[in-house]
Amino acid sequence: MDPFLTLLHSFSSSLSDGELSSLKFLCREKIGKRKLESVRSGGELFSILLEQQLIASHEVSFLEGLLESIKREDLVSQLKQFVEEGEVNAPDDQPDVHEKRLLKAAFEVICENVGRDWKILMRKLGFSEVKMDRVVAANPFNLREQLAQSLREWQKWKGRDAKVTDLIKALRGCNMNLVADRVEQKLLPLNTGTR
Repeated sequence: MDPFLTLLHSFSSSLSDGELSSLKFLCREKIGKRKLESVRSGGELFSILLEQQLIASHEVSFLEGLLESIKREDLVSQLKQFVEEGEVNAPDDQPDVHEKRLLKAAFEVICENVGRDWKILMRKLGFSEVKMDRVVAANPFNLREQLAQSLREWQKWKGRDAKVTDLIKALRGCNMNLVADRVEQKLLPLNTGTR
C-alpha cells in the first residue's frame, strides 16, 4: 500500500461537505468545470489532482496550500510530518536508521551555520536549480527553512545513497570548512554510541 495514498484517504475521510466544496472552488483554475461537478468526495478530487500531476508524494506544496486555505492546520501538520519523516520513498530506498540519525544531526548543524550561501552548497550536492526555486517559492522569507527543506528534499532524492560523508565533502568543496568541522564534532558521540 502506497503510504501517500493512505494519507490522502485519511484526509478525504475527515473532510466535511463544506470543506470539499471549498477545495473544489479553489481548484477551478486547474480542473475543468465538468470534471469538478462530478466530484463527490475528497478521494475523487485527490485522484484528479494526482492524474494531472498537481500533487505527488514528492510534490505536496499545492496540496499544502489547499489545506491551509480551508483552515485545516491539523491536516497540514500531518502532511508536513509525512514529508519530514521521509515516508515519500519506499522503505527499502531509505538510509538506515543510524544514517538517518547522523543526517538529522548534520542538517541541524548546517541549518544553524550556513546562511545565504546555502545554494552554493546545494549545487555542490547536485540539487537542481528548479528544485531550489520551488523551495524558495514555498518559503519566500525564511532562509533557514529554505535550507532545511532543500536538505530534506536532497535526502529524499538520494534515498539510501544519502550519506553524511557526502555532506561533509560538499561543505569542504565550498570552503565551508568550519561548518564541516562542526558537523564532524556533532557526529562523534553518535558514531561512538554515546550521547
